[in-house]
Amino acid sequence: MSVEDLKAKVLEAQKNSDIASLYVLEQNAHDTFDEETLQGFYANILDLALEKLTDTLEAHRVMDMTEVQDFATMRALYEYAMEYYHSGNISDASALFEVLSGLSNDDKFSSALKFHWIASAENINLDDFMSKIADMDATQDAGTFYISEFTKEAQKLLDKSQIDGE
Repeated sequence: MSVEDLKAKVLEAQKNSDIASLYVLEQNAHDTFDEETLQGFYANILDLALEKLTDTLEAHRVMDMTEVQDFATMRALYEYAMEYYHSGNISDASALFEVLSGLSNDDKFSSALKFHWIASAENINLDDFMSKIADMDATQDAGTFYISEFTKEAQKLLDKSQIDGE
């Protein structure tokens, strides 16, 4: 695919607020665009996701993970929260994880995000979260876009959080 064709497809997807199509074009974008253009590509996905988040919250509804645009939106927002977590901005990551944990109709996703939220609220850094709380091998086997499998340590953290919250 030529650069012009890819840019036209990206522009069309953006015009239609089609986050899912942008993710379909992601590999082509990586293969074709320079770093600056690629960052713009991801910034556009995030802008669309934040717009959809606002619309969802204003409509007092949850996102349906079986609906392709909602799924793609949740992925984009999760990646955004993980970027905050990775950069050490743990309180902003925690706030996003909290919102995301209540935003989906998918119980497994919501439950997984509660572990993210509690760990970040407890000021556990990302490296410790991934090595002590998350079960990365099981997550890989599960094939989810988010960290979905956890160690026994995670249950202890959840139990402690529920005790502290009482």
